[in-house]
Amino acid sequence: MSKVLVAMSGGVDSSVTAYLLKDEGHECCGCTMKLYDSDEINTCDSCDDRTCCALSDIEDARSVAFRLGMKHLVFNFKQEFEQNVIAPFVDSYIRGETPNPCINCNMYLKFDKLLSRAKELGYDAIATGHYARIEKEGDKYLLKKALDTAKDQSYVLYSLNQEQLAHIYFPLGNLSKPEVRAIAEEQNFINAKKHDSQDICFVPDGDYASMIKRYTGSDSVSLPGDFVDMDGNFIAKHKGIIHYTIGQRRGLGIPAANRLYVVKLDPENNTVILGNNDDLFSKTVQIKNFHYISRDDIPASIQCKAKIRYRHTEQPCVVTYNGNGKATIQFDEPQRAATPGQTAVLYDGDIVLGGGIIY
Repeated sequence: MSKVLVAMSGGVDSSVTAYLLKDEGHECCGCTMKLYDSDEINTCDSCDDRTCCALSDIEDARSVAFRLGMKHLVFNFKQEFEQNVIAPFVDSYIRGETPNPCINCNMYLKFDKLLSRAKELGYDAIATGHYARIEKEGDKYLLKKALDTAKDQSYVLYSLNQEQLAHIYFPLGNLSKPEVRAIAEEQNFINAKKHDSQDICFVPDGDYASMIKRYTGSDSVSLPGDFVDMDGNFIAKHKGIIHYTIGQRRGLGIPAANRLYVVKLDPENNTVILGNNDDLFSKTVQIKNFHYISRDDIPASIQCKAKIRYRHTEQPCVVTYNGNGKATIQFDEPQRAATPGQTAVLYDGDIVLGGGIIY
C-alpha cells in the first residue's frame, strides 16, 4: 500500500476519495489548498456556498479527515494561484480570449505544486476527486474517461504527463455521482448533501468583467468600441471586449432583423465582429502549447476525435503536428465557435491523447 496525500476541498467528491483509499489500506493524509481569500473574491451575499476556499470548506475537510482517522494539513498556495491561474485568466480575457482557468489550476497547482509538496513530505502519491481513470498499459500510463460520462473530467486533465500519472489516484473514475453521494451518506459525512462548487471558483457570481476590473483596478480594460459586421461596417457601440465571447448572442443589445452572433474579437482595434450563425462554423482549428500524453515523439499525423470545449461532444478529425508546440486540427465536419483561449482535447475512444490551446 502507498502513502497518499489526498486533496480535500471540503466537497463530497474529495471526501469519498479519502474514504475509498483509506478503506483500501493506504496510509492517507488529507490536505486542503488555500488558494485565495474568499472574502476578497465574493461580491454577493449568496456566493459563499457556490465557491471554495471559505473557512467552512476547510472545516468540512478537516471534519471528514478526523472521522477517517487521518491527519489534515492546510497549504497556503495563494501566491502560486494568483500567478498561475488568476493573472493568466485576466490577461487572456484582455487579449480577446476565453480561457479555462480550471485547466491551469490542475496543471500548475494540483498536479505540480501539490505533487511536489507531497514528495517533499515523504508521500508516494496524491489523490483527487476528479472523475477520470488511470490505467497502465505496458510501460505507459493512460488517462481515460470516467465511466460516468455525465461527470467525466478527463478534458481538464489533458496536460498530465507520464511522471505525474504514475503518482496519482483517481478513485472516483469507476463510480457515478449518485454512488459517491450514497457512500458519503453511509459514512455520515458532514458534506454528504453539499452542493458542488461552480467551475470558476474565484468568480462566484459569474461576472467576469467586473472581476477583471477589480483585479486590474482600471476601467481601461473595458473601453467602449465598435460592433462591426463581417465586412467591417459599423453596426453599434459595444461596452468593452471583455464582456463578449465567440458564439455569444444574448446581451448584445442590438435590435436586428436577423440574429447576430459574436464571430471574432479584435482587441488591437477594440472591435467586436458580428455575423450570422453560419459564420461561426469552421473545419480547421489551430492549437498551440501542444501536449501529447503517451509518448515523447509526437506523430506527424493523428487520426482521432477532438472536443473544443468542456461541453462539446468530440468529433472525428486529423491532427497534424507542425512543430514548435503547434498543431492543426482538421475536422471531418465544420464545428461551431472554436474559441481562442479554450482547449482542444484529443481522444482515441476513452483514452485522452493530449491537446492544446486554441489560437
